[in-house]
Amino acid sequence: MDRHRRDTGENAMDLWVIVPAYNEAPGIEATLRALAEQEDRDFTLLVVDNASTDGTAEVVRRHGVRVVVETRKGTGAASDTGMRHAVAHGATHLARTDADCLPRPDWVRNIRRAFGDGLEMVGGQLRPRTDEFRLKFWERHLIPFVVEVAATFGRFRPGNRDPRYLGPYVMMPGATLAITADLYERAGGFPRTAIEEVHEDRALVNRVRTLTPAYASRRDVVVFGSVRRLRAYGLAGTLAWYADHHYRPEVIDVR
Repeated sequence: MDRHRRDTGENAMDLWVIVPAYNEAPGIEATLRALAEQEDRDFTLLVVDNASTDGTAEVVRRHGVRVVVETRKGTGAASDTGMRHAVAHGATHLARTDADCLPRPDWVRNIRRAFGDGLEMVGGQLRPRTDEFRLKFWERHLIPFVVEVAATFGRFRPGNRDPRYLGPYVMMPGATLAITADLYERAGGFPRTAIEEVHEDRALVNRVRTLTPAYASRRDVVVFGSVRRLRAYGLAGTLAWYADHHYRPEVIDVR
């Protein structure tokens, strides 16, 4: 994606958006369009193909977006590869969304504003997509409930209440998360794991909490996410999955 520079002091912020993707050929174009339609397009977009077998990389390249490949399975591994590639190429600030998500048109603009307010790590809000298929009433209204339950669980989870932490636990879904390049490197980055092993976004948040209190979730940093996991796992299964993987389905990578 071409960068659209401004003649302001914000040129010092070299923002990259990283999108890990695995077998998303049928749907990733919607994500690419949502990013192309951002009100603030002063960023570099990078898709990390996590060894897809369906031509995801070819679809992305047709849109003029650069692609790197990570063969090690996992959103953690793919995201870390993308983040480190961006830093090596001059990124000062990093944002991540997922290949089945649609960032709201003001997503990048509001991330930039949050950094300008002094935050070093920014989380956002995850809301259900309505364009994939007709949502059932419970799907439309319970996804925010699921996210809130997971956030509440995180605040009281014993592992998230270590006295070393410099601030409270804040849930930051990987689908709408941003961090300075400096803090990302100091925190050690996303753990290079598969999603069924570790929630890599939670692990990164907890690493950051030992380094700085300058992190927060912003209500205006909004991404619309797929409900396919909720539909495949059911409500109880989805809640158990996010509660330390107490529910482990046979098929993790729902497509």
